[in-house]
Amino acid sequence: MTESSRPQKKTAEGVTHAPSNTDSSGGGEPGVPRQHRGVPRRHRLVEGDGSDIRETEDVAYTTEQEEDSSEFAKSAPSCEKPGSRGQAKSKTKKRSKANFHHYPFYSPRFWHGMRPSSWLSLLRQGRFRIHPSRLLMAIAISFATPFNTLLALLQDVIFRRKLEEAELHGPPVFIVGHWRSGTTLLHELMVRDERLSSPSTFQCFAPCHFLVTEWFFRRFATWLLPGKRPMDNMAAGWDRPQEDEFALMNLGQPSPYRRIAFPNEPAVDIDYLDFDGVPEEGKQEWMKALRSFLLKVSIGTGRPLIIKSPTHTGRVGSLAREFPEAKFIHITRDPRDLFPSTCRLWRGLDDVQALQNPTHDQHEDYVVECLRRMYKAFHEQRKSIDSTRIIDVRFEDLTTNPVETLRSIYEILRLSDFESVESTIRAWADSEHKTYQRNHHQLPSEKEAMILNEWQDYFERYGYR
Repeated sequence: MTESSRPQKKTAEGVTHAPSNTDSSGGGEPGVPRQHRGVPRRHRLVEGDGSDIRETEDVAYTTEQEEDSSEFAKSAPSCEKPGSRGQAKSKTKKRSKANFHHYPFYSPRFWHGMRPSSWLSLLRQGRFRIHPSRLLMAIAISFATPFNTLLALLQDVIFRRKLEEAELHGPPVFIVGHWRSGTTLLHELMVRDERLSSPSTFQCFAPCHFLVTEWFFRRFATWLLPGKRPMDNMAAGWDRPQEDEFALMNLGQPSPYRRIAFPNEPAVDIDYLDFDGVPEEGKQEWMKALRSFLLKVSIGTGRPLIIKSPTHTGRVGSLAREFPEAKFIHITRDPRDLFPSTCRLWRGLDDVQALQNPTHDQHEDYVVECLRRMYKAFHEQRKSIDSTRIIDVRFEDLTTNPVETLRSIYEILRLSDFESVESTIRAWADSEHKTYQRNHHQLPSEKEAMILNEWQDYFERYGYR
């Protein structure tokens, strides 16, 4: 499927591409602005003069409705009693925190899977600016990291021969696209095909020793993780498919995700979003670490891998050279949803994972810069990738017609026969997908104007104007 600067009409039978920032299944509503159509009236809370709209957020795979904690909704003037404004702010803050699923204090953080050298490097990068309230967490991680080294040595001894003979079982398939564009949903749908596999959450959490320890955590330590991710309603668990970027970060490789540890400091490793300015030896070392990790995963699965990471979006050229037969699925979503949802993502991760008490005052600029940088590289690099190896899909189509969207992916990329997995996907669509509700985000006009300007190429290239 080739790239086009005009909105595409169809990618597969029954899969439409009508540009919209609401669920494509929603019909027109007379007298309602286009950007509000498809949003249930009970979710439109008009504030002030109605120029700013704040909506509740329909969380995926649940009928539970939570108030959208977007920081983009403005407070409306009201007739408040003296002293009530502070109480209102306090209630709003508590309500905002309640929107994120609880992450227990005893649950492991990303950094628990690092070796001492990688952990020390992370602390140095953040200039050891740990907030006192996070000090116990930092101490616990410091005590855990030496065990990762010991277990890694044990794994090297036990699996030495298998590690030497490891190989990929078919070309990998990379799912790329901006955060919150539907990469996780597509990833989880594709691994329902038993002929395919993916790195698991535990493998990405403990990349240096999972071959000897994963069985234990899956069997006896499932209680360590909450049932759902903090920032959304997607299920969590050691066996869930996960981003390989976390594995590379824990292996000590540069990664933009390292900023989560120290969110109040300037963003780090942003050049690794597109490898712009990264020395060739640095890129080779990073690719070597990626290949080594995927080979270890292949030892346990024996099947082709589906790799998903938004951070790979601006690296597709390098990935295509490293894996000459690799295939790519690129997914897009209306930026009016991407922007607030991604800011929410970083808030949720920072609250749970950071070694600082996050101020959340750098998210907007960071989100704008990341998409611009990633997609400048993506659009340039994809020119070198054969059109039979890359396909564009839209989140709106995936949620509206998942069966036909998956069918088009299988057929265009020639993955395998879709008929073998169609019944599984259709069963999901007829059961779990019935309760699926798109997240609706309404931006104030000045925010929408800002991203229309900053992300103009994305809007126009993928038909979201």
